[in-house]
Amino acid sequence: MPTSIITTDDLQDFKMELLEDIKKLLNQQKSGKIKKYLKSAEVMDYLQISPGTLQNLRIKGTLPYTKIGGIIYYDAQEIQKVMEENRVHHLEY
Repeated sequence: MPTSIITTDDLQDFKMELLEDIKKLLNQQKSGKIKKYLKSAEVMDYLQISPGTLQNLRIKGTLPYTKIGGIIYYDAQEIQKVMEENRVHHLEY
C-alpha cells in the first residue's frame, strides 16, 4: 500500500472545503430549504416530540404521512402547514 504525505497546504485546502460545505448547509437552513420528505426520527427531532406523540399525531390524522415498506415519510411542507394551522393567537384585553 503506497504511503501518502499530507502537507499543511493539504490540510488548509481541506479546511476551506469543509468550511464552504458548512456555510452552504447553514444558508439552506436559513432560507428554509429542508428536505422534501422526512423520516420519523427527523420529524421527532425537528418538532422536539417523542415517538408516542408522533404516533398520536398520525393516528388522529393531524400529521399526514406516507408509508413505503416499513418506513414512514412526512412531507416537510405539510408539517409546516400543520404548525401554521395550529398556531394559537392570544387576544389582549
